[in-house]
Amino acid sequence: MSHPISRFPVPELKDLPEDIRTTILAVQEKAGFVPNVFLTLAHRPDEFRAFFAYHDALMLKTTGSLSKADREMIVTATSAKNNCLYCVVAHGAILRIYSKNALLADQVAVNHLKADITQRQSAMLDFAIKVCLNSQQISDADYVTLHGHGFDDEDIWDIAAITAFFGLSNRMANVISMRPNDEFFLMGRIPR
Repeated sequence: MSHPISRFPVPELKDLPEDIRTTILAVQEKAGFVPNVFLTLAHRPDEFRAFFAYHDALMLKTTGSLSKADREMIVTATSAKNNCLYCVVAHGAILRIYSKNALLADQVAVNHLKADITQRQSAMLDFAIKVCLNSQQISDADYVTLHGHGFDDEDIWDIAAITAFFGLSNRMANVISMRPNDEFFLMGRIPR
């Protein structure tokens, strides 16, 4: 590859602990490629395990009113505010797939206020962006607004937790110059 995927060493698959190698191979089997986040974070196995355990707890959750597309919309919008190329490209691709809308991820990443989303989703992203940029300003009024759009307190926790977790992810991706896989750019834009 002409461009490295990280400023830090990327371990060889054969050199990884068995559990991490198994995880990566399962992702490769499902996706058809290995997202660079798995390879770059394998540099620190204990952190890899903790990162993906929390990621899965947030993003694969089946309770609450947030859909998979809503979760990816939060990641895409807040990652754009954090200027994280990797997460905007990778999670934008996943958002296109879950929403079945080839335009939505670009709209949300650039300006969710102009995106083709519901008022409920707009309120969700307003809150997520506030958590991302100005969490010290969260007040009871934010809860009233979200409750008015049908979110309960557990949903509000989920919105905040996804935003906060990906704030960490965005910062690490920027620090290590994590490069998005080329495959992500076309996912959800052209038929498979």
